[in-house]
Amino acid sequence: MVVSSSTASTTRKASTTRSAVWHDANRRYLIDCLAQLRQCLEAQASRPVTRSETGQACPFPLLKLQAHLRVTQRVLHLAIAQGSALKRRCQTLRLSAGEVSGLLLCAGAELEATWGPLCAAAQADPQRTFPTFGLALALFPGAHWSALTPDAPLRRWQLIRLNPDQPLTSSPLRIDERILHYLLGLTYLDEALANRLQRVKPAAHLVPSHTAIAEQIATLWQGLSPRDAYPAMQLCGSDRAGKQAIAVAAWQQLGLKLYSLPAFLLPQQNQELQHFVRRWNRESLLSRSALLIDDDGTTPDGASYLAAIAHALETLSGPLFVSNRDRRPPNHRVVITFDIGSPTAQEQRLLWQASLGETANTLNGNIDALVSQYYLSARTVQAIGHSMRQAPPASEKGQTDKRVGDRVAQPLEQQLWEACRSQARPRMEDLAQPITSRAHWHDLVLPQEQKEVLKEIAAHVRQRATVYDRWGFGGDSGRGLGISALFAGASGTGKTMAAEVLALELQLDLYRIDLSAVVSKYIGETEKNLRRVFDAAEMGGAILLFDEADALFGKRSEVKDSHDRHANIEVSYLLQRMESYRGLAILTTNLKDALDQAFLRRLRFTVRFPFPDATQRAEIWRRVFPTTVPTEGLKPDKLARLNVAGGNIRNIALNAAFLAADAGESVEMKHLLEASRSEYIKLEKPLIDAEIKGWLSSSVKS
Repeated sequence: MVVSSSTASTTRKASTTRSAVWHDANRRYLIDCLAQLRQCLEAQASRPVTRSETGQACPFPLLKLQAHLRVTQRVLHLAIAQGSALKRRCQTLRLSAGEVSGLLLCAGAELEATWGPLCAAAQADPQRTFPTFGLALALFPGAHWSALTPDAPLRRWQLIRLNPDQPLTSSPLRIDERILHYLLGLTYLDEALANRLQRVKPAAHLVPSHTAIAEQIATLWQGLSPRDAYPAMQLCGSDRAGKQAIAVAAWQQLGLKLYSLPAFLLPQQNQELQHFVRRWNRESLLSRSALLIDDDGTTPDGASYLAAIAHALETLSGPLFVSNRDRRPPNHRVVITFDIGSPTAQEQRLLWQASLGETANTLNGNIDALVSQYYLSARTVQAIGHSMRQAPPASEKGQTDKRVGDRVAQPLEQQLWEACRSQARPRMEDLAQPITSRAHWHDLVLPQEQKEVLKEIAAHVRQRATVYDRWGFGGDSGRGLGISALFAGASGTGKTMAAEVLALELQLDLYRIDLSAVVSKYIGETEKNLRRVFDAAEMGGAILLFDEADALFGKRSEVKDSHDRHANIEVSYLLQRMESYRGLAILTTNLKDALDQAFLRRLRFTVRFPFPDATQRAEIWRRVFPTTVPTEGLKPDKLARLNVAGGNIRNIALNAAFLAADAGESVEMKHLLEASRSEYIKLEKPLIDAEIKGWLSSSVKS
């Protein structure tokens, strides 16, 4: 349904008019109530002071005159019989007639300057220019001592404040500022909560599968009242933005506001936490709000944080959401769990088409490539689509020299891909190191058989959407849809370079994960580290390069204790995540024979990187120096006699370049000889004469 701008404007004006009328009526109700209370104060102040049997003045005579009763009853009638802010809170907070009158007494002291002298006169004490509970007991026949107990609404909801160092009956009573403003019809978030909470704005678009969950949640709540024990709604999954969108959509249907609280901002000290809980419980009643505790992996480790979250779940009384990556078992509170999955491929496709508008018609099959590679929230897709519609005209495909301002305009599909890549770039902190990919296919010196397997891997990544989605190979399960590979070979044989080539070819980010650093001796820590890696990379399908796979995939021995058993669990978890990962995961090892064959069978590709022979080494030497490097008299065939891998060749070439630059010369064989000696010392192997024979003249060699 499309609503015209004029209709929307008319609706907004009508809503504004209704709000203005309500605020005016609410103000008049409050003024009228306070006027009646003023009469009570004036009547009390005008009565003669009586004396007790001890001869002391008794400032709090109970007024039981029928006329006073009628006045008090009128005050209460105005408070609870009209559609005012006061009426709403009387009903919601279950305030008695005496408690309502006491609250109004405190409100009058804040709003009217003449209230102080009246309070002093009514209490026969010029120093008491403030309301007290003793005064309330004297003024209102419905007042009772129980109204001032800690569990009674006035103090339990922190509607009033009193001085703990003075007797209860004579302590000054002050209305809480948030409550005072509320009675005046002003709505804002309590200052005690504002530094921790953030209002969740509705999403511009919700995919159908998420809309259905939001409607289900709203339906569950429709039969509940504030007096019911609200269950907590647990939203599980990796789509943080999607879960927030579902929660706020559900509350929109019920006319409620939603605030988000990062779990790590929950107070850890018991007293501070209790204060927060009370304030929020009150706020949820005042503003008809729900709370979303966001515990999506940002909460630091520690028992205090877990205890704070558990306490909040048990004591927060209003409508409550908890957003988790994984299910958490409930304690005592009823918890209803919803597993929030990713938008389907079709839903993502429709999101892109709607966000790009007419621009989508020019992209042909590029939208399918985006859907296959990137998992972005609806909000992110809409933002990217909007930016693409506002972007300057791009060049035609293949015409990259067209300039817009001072920059080269890229084809639209390239701009779109890079925008998604930037938004989806994972943040893996200390668990992974990004690798800048600069290597091309022509830089990779490998037998043709290995190159063909690498190109096959690239094809699997590119055509994943076609095969899995369009052709139906994906089925209903995500298991087995991940693309995994093992790169096996000695150090320096090109395993990392091959990963760089794939990343550059596919225009994806590449991250190296050192498995020896990820594996922990503490039970459960390895899986936790691996989960952080995959969860962070999932959105953009980055290429993950796991070094030193033998640190985790060594041959299984007989299970003798819990540590052996858990080691197998760690391996199984990694393989499971690799099989369901949307991107490409690569394992590298120098010791293929040390790996368990049962694990290797679960990998889709295995690429062996052989030690380069003399012909391959000569080719590496021909390609190792950039064209901008000045060289003179280099002999690749003779350099190929060095029995080293490609990584070592690059090290020698680089060191020789530094030596030549320092000498102010071109790179020559003499610089390579010196650099080779240094590299062999590092490798702890002798540099034999046969390897360097004929490099230099005898005079230079000596």
